[in-house]
Amino acid sequence: MVSLKLSDLGARYGASLTMEGVSTPVLSGGELTAVIGPNAAGKSTLFKRIAGLLKGPGLVELQGVSQPPKEAIRYMPQDTHANAVLTVYESVLLAAKQGAGWRVRDGELARIDRILQALQIGELAFRNLGALSGGQRQLVAIAQALVRKPEVLLMDEPTSALDLYRQVEVLGFMQEFARRNGTLVLIALHDLNHALRFCQNTMVISGGRLAAAGPSEEVITQDLLRQIYRIDARIEQCSRGERHIIIDRAAA
Repeated sequence: MVSLKLSDLGARYGASLTMEGVSTPVLSGGELTAVIGPNAAGKSTLFKRIAGLLKGPGLVELQGVSQPPKEAIRYMPQDTHANAVLTVYESVLLAAKQGAGWRVRDGELARIDRILQALQIGELAFRNLGALSGGQRQLVAIAQALVRKPEVLLMDEPTSALDLYRQVEVLGFMQEFARRNGTLVLIALHDLNHALRFCQNTMVISGGRLAAAGPSEEVITQDLLRQIYRIDARIEQCSRGERHIIIDRAAA
């Protein structure tokens, strides 16, 4: 089973150290880990450092993978840039074949079909990317990431352009994808209720440092909401066992 551990990790933009001292417990495959924190806290910087796109001190310790780290780790940025003249199917096929030669096998085509259907964008297969909405392009970007069979997947706000219904559908799909394939998925999220519902673990980034890490229900607390997000809220458990954040409007 794949596992990831960060030890005293930092990141540099040029000569400036913008993130430092990030150390985590071992994160295991088959689970979703939420990465939360205020805007500009360093979530994207963390993902880029793990993916090797930024340099800096510390160690990214990856165990149990069957590929070299550059192949095992996939980063899906928040802003995806795609060739607007390609169709959805062509763009996902191109992602699948990167660095693997151009011979297309039936199994690869079947995999693309399954992913498009699972994300409910099969009907968009032969539409040009330039004709899609922002939410539809975001779903295509998810398909492009999944088709490469990542062992560690870093998703930077992958549901930000989706409506609430599709957010729930996609996060539920990613939860099942991780469990079925043993993939370790780190997802930057702003909706903390989604983190509580779908993610077994949560990391909190604030000011370029790790403020907390561990099981989501232990990390996302009233104290955390007050200290990191500066809001007064309570966390209630519903009859199905799920926990929800209720903001105290009177206190706000």
